[in-house]
Amino acid sequence: MKTLIMKNNKRKMKNILLPALIVLLMTGCRKDLCYNHDEHGTDIRADVKATWECEWERSDDFDWEIHWPDCSCGYDELRPEVANGIRAVIYDTEGTAYTERNLKSEGGILPMTEGMHSILFYNNDTEYIVFEDLPSSATATATTRTRTRSTFANTEAHDGERTVNEPDMLFGHYIEEHDAQRTAEPTALPITMHPLVYTYMVRYEFSHGLEYVALARGGMAGMAESVYLQDGHTGETTATVLYDCVLTGYGTEAHVQTFGIPNYPGDGYTRADQTYTLNLEVCLKNGKLLNYNFDITDQLEDQPRGGVITVTGIEVSDKDGTEGGSGFNPDIDGWGEYEDIPMPIL
Repeated sequence: MKTLIMKNNKRKMKNILLPALIVLLMTGCRKDLCYNHDEHGTDIRADVKATWECEWERSDDFDWEIHWPDCSCGYDELRPEVANGIRAVIYDTEGTAYTERNLKSEGGILPMTEGMHSILFYNNDTEYIVFEDLPSSATATATTRTRTRSTFANTEAHDGERTVNEPDMLFGHYIEEHDAQRTAEPTALPITMHPLVYTYMVRYEFSHGLEYVALARGGMAGMAESVYLQDGHTGETTATVLYDCVLTGYGTEAHVQTFGIPNYPGDGYTRADQTYTLNLEVCLKNGKLLNYNFDITDQLEDQPRGGVITVTGIEVSDKDGTEGGSGFNPDIDGWGEYEDIPMPIL
């Protein structure tokens, strides 16, 4: 009888404690399971309100929006879209130790410790961007992944440059000082996400033989390999951006995303120090490969951050276009493939 009474008592206690435990788990917050744990029990928060500056070019001396050429798209069609989300990097007063938080594209509540901070914001939806030196706000940079092309041969002026993918669209904002204090309501923190990647509309205009062209692709040499997230100036190291082209009624065209020209803006920037070249590689319908190179230094001098680049007078001779006659196979070994070189994203 005593054993039976003890079992009944245990069963009753279980029936009482189990619902209470379920309620506790539903209403409580375990730090290792709750995504927004840091928002609970703290009144040191910023209410980030983000706006996005969706510009694709910043020409120094020319208004392309007014003087838009005959292209496959309109000026506004090249504007980047608002990113899917924001990464906030919160630094201490020395600009070194840091924590990271993710926000929605419109912003959100950003918890942090009390005291003075600097905060770096950038979009968190990139694929080819590689972030470097993030532990220090002064040296945090973004670059892009290496990409090779078996048939590509750079000009002598840019021999040895790393060949890279076009960077994904990148935006950024930096707050040098934010004094985080305990307040009844989150402190309003408006930010503007500025573009750090710019687009070049590249136009290759043919004067003869376009009908022989099956595929085209290109490279823009002498461009910045990296950009500093804190203020948007570019590094001094150069790279060649590889990309594909599309055929148009006048020739071929490409919309090429880059960080812009190197070391700009900056005290060390001088226009005479840099040359920029444009490559065009075409595969004809008969399988023959042709390469063209153009000096575009004069055009990039006034377009350090995106714009319209045009080269004209490109010819494919009738001899090149008709000899052979084997027909074009897009998988032919001679055309070659791009190869992406994996690099870890930090």
